[in-house]
Amino acid sequence: MPHSAFDPRAVRRAVLTVALLNLGYFVVEFTVALGAGSVALLADSVDFLEDTAINLLIVVALGWATARRAVMGKVMALVILVPAAFAAWEAVSRFPAPPAPAVLPVVLASLGAVVVNGASALIISRVRRHGGSLGRAAFLSARNDVLVNLAIIAMAVITAWTASGWPDLVLGCLIILLALHAAHEVWEVSEEERLGARALAGETID
Repeated sequence: MPHSAFDPRAVRRAVLTVALLNLGYFVVEFTVALGAGSVALLADSVDFLEDTAINLLIVVALGWATARRAVMGKVMALVILVPAAFAAWEAVSRFPAPPAPAVLPVVLASLGAVVVNGASALIISRVRRHGGSLGRAAFLSARNDVLVNLAIIAMAVITAWTASGWPDLVLGCLIILLALHAAHEVWEVSEEERLGARALAGETID
């Protein structure tokens, strides 16, 4: 099979595996975030749940034609914004006097998240070229999550040094920016698919 060929079965297996990984770690990180009192970790745990939803939707959409996958890609771009909105809400509610989170649980949970998200990005990277905007949505989400996890670890180190809750709050804003960037990229790729499908339909009619 050519490298560029669309292989829905390979993509479906990959994203289903990633969905299960994300769902399992959502429970772990959400529990730790509540105990540690970390806004950034809490937002990241919600992102695990959002990644689960994205990958499950991809499994459903993979049997569709290119034009319909392009539409779903745009839906995925909007779904990526969900954890950003959650992080923004938490940031606003704690802005007057952000408490410092417990450092050790945050670091341990983030190290586990790096492993899960790194594995997810590796799994998706092998098939993302076959999935168009849908595969790219899953890959970008997993890749950005690794960056967020590393940032959370750095935030925990700064928190231990300063005993301030502001690093945790600032990181929430960074999560929002990453989500916006990922959503923009997925939207652009899905738009390219839509235009490509229209051009192909026009050639078929001619």
